[in-house]
Amino acid sequence: MFSIGDFAKVGRVSVRMLRHYDAIGLLRPAVVDPTNGYRFYHADQLRRLNRVIALKDLGFTLQQVQAVLDDQLDVEELRGMLRLQRAELAARLAADAARLTGIEARLRMIENEGHMHTEDVVLKKIAPVRVAELSAVAASYEAADIGPVIQPLYPEVIRRVDAAGVAMVGPSVAYYEPAPGEPGEAVVVHAGVAVAVAPQPGHDFAIVDLPGIESAATIIHRGSMDEADRSMQILARWVEENGYRMIGYAREVCLEFVPDHPDRWVHEFQVEVSR
Repeated sequence: MFSIGDFAKVGRVSVRMLRHYDAIGLLRPAVVDPTNGYRFYHADQLRRLNRVIALKDLGFTLQQVQAVLDDQLDVEELRGMLRLQRAELAARLAADAARLTGIEARLRMIENEGHMHTEDVVLKKIAPVRVAELSAVAASYEAADIGPVIQPLYPEVIRRVDAAGVAMVGPSVAYYEPAPGEPGEAVVVHAGVAVAVAPQPGHDFAIVDLPGIESAATIIHRGSMDEADRSMQILARWVEENGYRMIGYAREVCLEFVPDHPDRWVHEFQVEVSR
């Protein structure tokens, strides 16, 4: 027979762990000295200990391990547990691989540019939103072409929404799409404000439901929208370095607007991405 210390050494576990297994009934000692409480184990108990260790290494909880060892599960239940463990492990591996790709991309950025950007890109899910909007066409997606078109749209849509007695329930949102039938790289510019009312006849603005985005690369842009290209370049570089591709144009959500102080504006740019 082995003392608990010797059994722990042979089984490559700690004495504390063996005491815990005893306490929960997973692996009880063969003999307990009634005078001093010393625990002793038979050599053939190593087989059960090894099974405990093997099942734990597969990711099973101690409760699940005990159910397996005590034959409380049939083959189908065990197969289901193993499939679930496989799926969870695959998800963790995918998350770790994405994290590793992000670290490598950040290292390359630092090595190429000699510093780390203060603007961080975050991958997240975007909820759907209903907006009241006005639209117009810009010659291209360049900031120089977008600015003069979108700037008058916002005060006008706010004026019309207010005149209609519709309450704004969230920030303003700009989004873009190709302009069908227009020459060159023209885009349709949509300037909207979040509302919670259904479309009604007689409104002199459109009410549109923007779908959610399952996977969006986002960045916070601080300052004038005339400098939006700076943040968009960082966003585009992150997308490329991390093995994604952009789908469509970015949405622009205004988080803070200070009239006459564009240096204090805060926007979040959101662009749908996929592998």
